[in-house]
Amino acid sequence: MMKSKKGILLINLGTPDSPSTADVRKYLDEFLSDPRVIDLNPLGRFFLVKGIILPTRSPKSAATYQKIWTENGSPLMHYTVRQKELLAERLGDDYMVEYAMRYQNPNIEKVLERFRKAKIFDIKVIPLFPQYASATTGSVHDMVMALVKNWQIIPNIQFVNSFPDHPIMIDAFAQLGNKYDLAAYDHVLFSFHGLPKRQLMKADPSGCHCQQVENCCAKININNQYCYSAQSHLTARSIAQKLNIPQEKYSICFQSRLGKDPWVEPYTSEVIARLAKEGKKKLLVFCPAFVADCLETTFEIGVEYDEEFKHLGGEKVQLVEGLNEHPRWIDALEDIARN
Repeated sequence: MMKSKKGILLINLGTPDSPSTADVRKYLDEFLSDPRVIDLNPLGRFFLVKGIILPTRSPKSAATYQKIWTENGSPLMHYTVRQKELLAERLGDDYMVEYAMRYQNPNIEKVLERFRKAKIFDIKVIPLFPQYASATTGSVHDMVMALVKNWQIIPNIQFVNSFPDHPIMIDAFAQLGNKYDLAAYDHVLFSFHGLPKRQLMKADPSGCHCQQVENCCAKININNQYCYSAQSHLTARSIAQKLNIPQEKYSICFQSRLGKDPWVEPYTSEVIARLAKEGKKKLLVFCPAFVADCLETTFEIGVEYDEEFKHLGGEKVQLVEGLNEHPRWIDALEDIARN
């Protein structure tokens, strides 16, 4: 049998085509209408997204995107493209490497069609989310399966579920952290994107572990091995151990809440307020849920939380830049792609 190339498909969350209100609204509409993202009944989700979120959030988000937009466009798009290019160089001619966005462009359907036309039927899908969540990785897997089920020849597809403690990725985060004088900071934060608590509880197969057991995320076990919060704690612990940060000098927290429902705690904003009240002056913040800098890192942490901390009496919230095109992150991607 003829040997064909293997396909590697990197998939990130998505970004508006431009920072205009119209394009941001279009992006948010597709993103927030996903039933895995806002897991309410269809009618409730429709009125929440169309009637409340889009009219109020679209102009505000567009104004924020305008502040981080570069000559290369969205930072998330720029770094995702670079990751694809650098990985393709590493893997060589035996692989066809493509990238797509779960929401907006380039869309997954068109990129999968490139594989089909190139007669590549051995595809590894790598969602660019180190920690598994139904709203991110689960949604990517869902979409890919929905698309390929209509192909006459169903390809051999391997889905990467998660890689929260991949040793090379952890080393990449540690190298980025070592660019800073850790001793000069009063405290280190590992700030992850938040999720509603109800989504964490839905992912508990036993129904008796998540939010039911004290310190339920402190150790990985059969009940929480695919829990987003537990995997986030694992990532943070792994980076802290690599950097020799003692437990009392770092905190794990969650940012980017939406709506009034309870989300996974502690909230980053509340942790920053507590540290300011304790007299801490300089904070170093990692965002290990993101493999590319984006709105939630560059602006939410690097600008908004920095301003909030200073207002509370602190001096500096220093963002550790994302993995972006760091060579050790490309090493990690290569390892994930090959193995």
